[in-house]
Amino acid sequence: MSDSKLQSLGGVIVATALPYQEDASAPAGLAVDYTRYAEHCRWLVDNGCRGVGPNGSLGEYSSLTDDERRRVARTAVEAVGEDGVVVVGVHGPGSHQARHWAEIAAEDGADGVLCLPPTMYRANRGEVIAHYEAVASAGLPVMVYNNPIDTKVDLTPGLLAEIAQIDGVVAVKEFSGDVRRVLEIKERAPGLEVVAGADDVTLEALLMGATGWFAGFPNVFPAESALLYELATTGRLAEARALYEPLVAAFRWDSRTEFVQAIKLGMEQVGRYGGPCRPPRGPLVPAHRAGVTADMARAIEALAQRQAA
Repeated sequence: MSDSKLQSLGGVIVATALPYQEDASAPAGLAVDYTRYAEHCRWLVDNGCRGVGPNGSLGEYSSLTDDERRRVARTAVEAVGEDGVVVVGVHGPGSHQARHWAEIAAEDGADGVLCLPPTMYRANRGEVIAHYEAVASAGLPVMVYNNPIDTKVDLTPGLLAEIAQIDGVVAVKEFSGDVRRVLEIKERAPGLEVVAGADDVTLEALLMGATGWFAGFPNVFPAESALLYELATTGRLAEARALYEPLVAAFRWDSRTEFVQAIKLGMEQVGRYGGPCRPPRGPLVPAHRAGVTADMARAIEALAQRQAA
């Protein structure tokens, strides 16, 4: 792990989708395909993304056994090596569980951790702060994750100002969808990196000063996503908009209940392996499948025209 890798948890870090292969002896008849996962992590970094984020919601962490969860993170660390950062999801119902996963991530060579508030309990202000103090005690840089839609706990700018006082908390993945928060967080917690969390407001967040994108659809479009980030953060707004606007209909699936299935289908449409999900996630219903397919087709066509121009 190089010192330069620890200066920031910004850039495009991909919340990696997890491939399975059929195996009757595995949970739900689906075994993690570690070889294919390692190749995917490598592909993302080789196509310009700064790093990967295993064991997030997109990585179906809550459907994994403890052994699988640790092996997934190790696989990502080994695949990326010194060429990118690995920010491991350490989400858990309680602080003792999240801290355990953070300690394991530190042992296994991760560069940082991503952590939701307590996942199965609507924690109060003091409990949220204690949760992050426990996670930070493992010693890795912490990106807190605000997803009030799923957790019912809103890490407001005021609360983030308090959390940012914890030694080791360096960034927030902001998934509320309210881009007004970017500037307010920067005002209230000026030392905290703001990272875009929802793909369909990424450009807006980056233009308001977010310094990273913890992303879903770069599983499908890594090189184009890295370019979008570069254009947005270097002030090339017209070029950034021209790239972003044809993609954003597909990106909106990142903010929907079926985001994992949608992104895996998108991967299939560009010739990658997406594959099935473990329960509780089932196949897309026909209407959703048709919607993803159409939105992705428009995005793919726009990118093809861009490349041909």
